[in-house]
Amino acid sequence: MREITHFIDGVSVAGTSGRHGEVFNPNTGEVQARVALASPAELDAAVQAALRAQPAWAAVNPQRRARVMFEFKRLVEARMQELAELLSSEHGKVVADSKGDIQRGLEVIEFACGIPHALKGEYTEGAGPGIDVYSMRQPLGVAAGITPFNFPGMIPMWMFGIAIAVGNTFILKPSEKDPTLPVRLAELFMEAGAALGMDLKGVLNVVHGDKVSVDAILTHPDIAAVSFVGSSDIASYVYSTGTAHGKRVQAMGGAKNHGIILPDADLDQAVKDIIGAAYGSAGERCMALPVVVPVGAKTAQAVREKVLAEMETLKVGISSDPSAQYGPVVTAAHRQRVADYIQMGVDEGAELVADGRGFSLQGYEQGFFIGPTLFDQVKPTMRTYQEEIFGPVLQIVRAETFEEAVELPSRHQYGNGAAIFTRNGRAAREFAASVNVGMVGINVPIPVPVAYHTFGGWKRSAFGDANQHGMEGVKFYTKVKTVTARWPEGASEDSAFVIPTMR
Repeated sequence: MREITHFIDGVSVAGTSGRHGEVFNPNTGEVQARVALASPAELDAAVQAALRAQPAWAAVNPQRRARVMFEFKRLVEARMQELAELLSSEHGKVVADSKGDIQRGLEVIEFACGIPHALKGEYTEGAGPGIDVYSMRQPLGVAAGITPFNFPGMIPMWMFGIAIAVGNTFILKPSEKDPTLPVRLAELFMEAGAALGMDLKGVLNVVHGDKVSVDAILTHPDIAAVSFVGSSDIASYVYSTGTAHGKRVQAMGGAKNHGIILPDADLDQAVKDIIGAAYGSAGERCMALPVVVPVGAKTAQAVREKVLAEMETLKVGISSDPSAQYGPVVTAAHRQRVADYIQMGVDEGAELVADGRGFSLQGYEQGFFIGPTLFDQVKPTMRTYQEEIFGPVLQIVRAETFEEAVELPSRHQYGNGAAIFTRNGRAAREFAASVNVGMVGINVPIPVPVAYHTFGGWKRSAFGDANQHGMEGVKFYTKVKTVTARWPEGASEDSAFVIPTMR
């Protein structure tokens, strides 16, 4: 059976802990590989490699670091099909979706290609008599990223692209459910350096693992910053543990994004958008749109009918089927979790309009498939509304007024994103200004910002003060040093015993 190893100091390193995780083929249900789960000592070996490499890497001028990013981008693009198929084989999302996963990560790498400009500091000439003041951004040292299974290409690149470009070295702990692509990205990063005549050993390391590895990262004294994406409960744990050990931490959690549909919306387009946002990638996205909120009974009935009609056209298939809209979920355990939530919705009294639990694909009966599921008459008091299902389940929560619709995402425990579908510019403007979430879409169902803006939610969707990528990412992975300089012009002056001022 294939063994997935760590990648430390520029080479593949076999695990020594004796512990392994199983990596499945979600299409067939078969175990296709074993991944080594690191011990604290193995994590420390990666940190030591990163520590050795960091001073020399930070001393490389920003232009040359940017050239590595350019070459890395070129190598990934040249192998896009191969990498997307690799991602799909372990995650289960269709290949076209996997290409999108990788491409959104590459957009952050493109931002990192412009890092010399982003690292420019501030300068004030003549702040006082013969005194200049300037600031500079410097790397933190060794940073780490803990990434989820649902975006094994995009989220690692969101993290390590900026962290490395500004002069840090990096430890990546990817999900043990689909760990091969992150290792391949690290190998391509090494190739990028070699193509430019640079030895990048230790700059990007990949260590696999479970909670043992996570805790080793959070408590290691030589890791300065940790970025995390995952569930809210774990995000809270990562934030509290990491900060208690003196680290910078950004921890992105779960979501329950809402799509509000006003009566004046283009219902045909809105429903098509919502179908893709709710069921794409089998709903395994933190920016999926699993709750639709039609305003008014007439709108609700029309939305329900159009959603059902669109659902009939959906094709669920294996990840390599180019005609499939979505594939299986990642593991049998996750499929059972989603099925349990569907049953919970029935028990809570919601109307189960379409039940995907009985879906089976001929020839792939052991695959981890769930058909598209639809609930209507869902109430805000229900657990299935309050919690993140993370599967191909769409819930209709009806609202009588615009104000009632806005209150739903605003009062929810999660605050990643929300979308509104309308032709009314004033209503859209009011919604964007007042809704209590971090990212807003106006006739855009998945409002993930472009790479030079930042990604981040509110409330229990994010812990910490810095968002992912964009200039927020640059700020997170750097520290500011401010210099006040004076060059004497003549004889020395008397000692000064009062605080200096700029008179």
